[in-house]
Amino acid sequence: MARRSLGALTGVVAFLAFVEFTSGFIQGYYTPMLSDIARHLGVTDADVNWLEGSQLMLSALVVPALAKLGDMVGHRRILLWSTAITAVATLALPFAHTFPLFLAAWTLQGVYVVWLPLEIALIWSRTADQENRAAVTAKAAGLLVAALETGAISGALLGGLLIDALPILPVLLVPGLLVAACYAVIAIGVTESPVQLGGRLDFVGLVLVSFAIIAFTGGLSLLRLGGTADPLAWGVVLLGLLLLVPFVLWELRHADPLIDVRLFRSPALAPVFLTATLFGMSVLGAQAPLSTFMRTDPEVYGYGLGTRGFVTSLAIGVYLIAMVIGALALPRCARLLTPRLTLAGAAILIGVGYLMFLPLHHSYLQVVGNMVVVGLGSGALVAALPAAAAAAAPADRTGVATGLTNSTKTLGGAVASAIFGIALMQGTTGAADGGTAGSFEGYVTVWLVCGGSALVAAATLLFIVPKHAFQDRAAVSIPH
Repeated sequence: MARRSLGALTGVVAFLAFVEFTSGFIQGYYTPMLSDIARHLGVTDADVNWLEGSQLMLSALVVPALAKLGDMVGHRRILLWSTAITAVATLALPFAHTFPLFLAAWTLQGVYVVWLPLEIALIWSRTADQENRAAVTAKAAGLLVAALETGAISGALLGGLLIDALPILPVLLVPGLLVAACYAVIAIGVTESPVQLGGRLDFVGLVLVSFAIIAFTGGLSLLRLGGTADPLAWGVVLLGLLLLVPFVLWELRHADPLIDVRLFRSPALAPVFLTATLFGMSVLGAQAPLSTFMRTDPEVYGYGLGTRGFVTSLAIGVYLIAMVIGALALPRCARLLTPRLTLAGAAILIGVGYLMFLPLHHSYLQVVGNMVVVGLGSGALVAALPAAAAAAAPADRTGVATGLTNSTKTLGGAVASAIFGIALMQGTTGAADGGTAGSFEGYVTVWLVCGGSALVAAATLLFIVPKHAFQDRAAVSIPH
C-alpha cells in the first residue's frame, strides 16, 4: 500500500513541478527587463519597487484566505482558482500602457504565491500512510523548488534575450500564455486532496487583517512619497500595527479562525514564521534592486555595471542555479546536520553573501560571486520553510501553517521593498537621462538590511528553536 501511494505521489509531484516551473518562470522572466519596463511606463528605477511592494502586499492578504479555503474545500480547487486569476492578470500586462493600469495587473498577478503552500498541503495530505512523512514532504518540496528555480532560470534567460531583440509588448505576452497552459495541466493531471475539512471562512478576520496590512504597507508607501520626516505616514504605519490588536482578539475567540494565531505561540512554528519574514526581505524585496544595480551605467552615475538585458539575465541565471543546488542539497544536509541546523546554515549563507556586496560590487564577477553565495542559502530556505511548517503544524492545519510561511515571507518582502524604494530615492543622482537611477547609498542600505535580517534569522534558529524541531514526530503541542 505504501509503495502504491508513493507511486501515485510521484505522479502528482511531476504535474505540480510544472506548476512551480511556471511560477519560477514568472518570477525570473521580468527581472532582467525591469529597467526597460520602467522606461516603457515613464517612471524611474526606484518606482519599480512599487510593483514589488504592491504585489507582495496583495499576496500577504490573499494567501491566508486561500490557504484556509484550501483546507476547507480542497487544495486543488483553490489552486485552479488562483491559477485562473493569475492567467487573466498576466495576459493583461501587455495591454496596460499606463503605470497605474500596469500596477493593478501586476498586483493581481501576485495571487500565484499561494501555489507552493497549496502544493505542499496537497503532498502532505497524500503521505498519511508514510512513516517518514516529514522527510518525504521535504524531499518533494525540494523537487518542487528545483522546478521553480529551473523555471526562473529559463524565464530570466529568455526574458533577457527577448528584451534585447524585440519590442516590449510581445515580450510581455509570453508569461501569460504559459500560465494558461499551467491551468490546463492542473485540471488534467492533479486530483483533489483526500480530505476536506469544510466549515465557513472567517470573513470578519479577513477584513480586520486586511485593514491592518493595508494601513501598514500604505503608511510605508506614504513614507516613500513624503519622506521619512512625514508624521502622517508614520501615523498610518502605527495605525496598521494597532489594528492587529482587534484582529488577534477576534481570532482567539473564533471557533474556526482565518489564521490560528495560537500557531505563532508554538515553540517550533513561531521561529519558522519569523525566519520566513526576515528571509522575505532579501529573497523578495531585493530582486528589483539587484537587477537595476547591474543595469545602471557606471560612466554616468559612478556605480553599477552597465549590463544589457541578456547579460543581466545570465547573472540572474547563475544565482538561480545556485538556488536549485541549495534546494536539492536540503534533504541530504538535513539528514547530516538536522533540519534546524540546515536552516540556520542557509540563513548564514544569505547574510554573508549580501554583506559581501559592501566591498565587492565593482565588477560583474564580484556581483555574480556574491549572488551564488546568497542563492545557495536561499534555495535551501525556500524549500525548507513550508516543509518545516507542515511538519510542525497540527494535522488539520497544514494548509494554514504552510500558507503562513508564504504570508509572513511576502509581508517581509513588502516591508523591505518599501524601505528599499525610500532608500533608493534618497540622494538620487541627477544625470543626462533625467536621473532615473537609484542612489548608491540606497543600494548599500539594501545590502545591509538583507545581510542583517538573514543573520538575525540564523540566530533565531540556532538559539530559540527547539533542538529537534522539524523532524518526524507523533504530534506537536500548540499552546492555548
